[in-house]
Amino acid sequence: MYSLFQFFKKVYDILKRENFFRISVIIIIVAVFGAFMFTLFETNLNFVDAFWWSVVTMTTVGYGDISPASMGGRIVGVVVMLFGIGFLGVLTATIAGVFIEGKIMESKGMKGTDVKDHFILCGWNFRGADILEEIRAETKFEHIPIVLIADISDKPVDDPHVHFIRGDIEETILNKANLKYAKAVLILSDDRLDSYSSDAKTVLNTLAIKHVCPDIYTCVELMRSKNYGHCRMAGADEIIIIGELGTNLLVQAALDHGVTRLISELVSNRYGEELYKMKMPEKLRGRPFIDIMTSLKQEKNITCIGVEDKAGENLTTNPGPDYIPGNDDFLIVISKDRPET
Repeated sequence: MYSLFQFFKKVYDILKRENFFRISVIIIIVAVFGAFMFTLFETNLNFVDAFWWSVVTMTTVGYGDISPASMGGRIVGVVVMLFGIGFLGVLTATIAGVFIEGKIMESKGMKGTDVKDHFILCGWNFRGADILEEIRAETKFEHIPIVLIADISDKPVDDPHVHFIRGDIEETILNKANLKYAKAVLILSDDRLDSYSSDAKTVLNTLAIKHVCPDIYTCVELMRSKNYGHCRMAGADEIIIIGELGTNLLVQAALDHGVTRLISELVSNRYGEELYKMKMPEKLRGRPFIDIMTSLKQEKNITCIGVEDKAGENLTTNPGPDYIPGNDDFLIVISKDRPET
């Protein structure tokens, strides 16, 4: 109820600022005055019919059901047409201007948003478009709102579900992005800076986000592995080292030819099998890992490759056959589609 009141108050303030009510009053006065004068010159015509004629004349509809027969009525008609159509055009332009201004402000990143359960993307670089495409490739998140916070002049993508807010990562901007109601935050490195400055900026952005909303899940992109500890102390939940990841894959490609194609497939939502995290199925609780792996493969064609604890702090890859996961642990699996639990 409160949000609805706020919406109408905001609309009222915009219309008042654009002189909507003043112009509307002038139009009503012209219509009433024209109707009154029309009844003086035209015989056998009541005020209601005269007012109808006045409105039809002002809007240039011109049904022709009522028309002036006297010279005085025609003069009144000319006055109503000139003044009425003029002010009505101003009113129409005012309403259109409000919508156009809103679109311009949105494309320039000057408006906030009230979306919920959304992703926030902090920063924009050449990988930004690919990140959005990856998110959209996952069916579950095909239409999820994404709020982009970046210090760029215009919205960089034509996506109705992407909301652009221009600025740096600070409390005011984060509140505009409705941070407290977001699912997660992705922080991109700034390619315009050197690696040291870029990582320093990323750490500061992480601190600012965690200060406003300590519980929000943050996925951070770093350029140097040396800054991993600083970013972890800032509160980042997951950290991706760009250079280190690429280096490791390059070496692995040289040692085991073709194995990186498997990695590329698993980390992309756009083709092939994907990596997912699923809750432990109730019927598999308390059973050894070999039984869990066999059951998932036979019943759902899902390959289980690891177990993560409830807190998300410890990950066990390829556990032994007798390993018994906790009832609230998560399974790391390979599947074509997101598993239903």
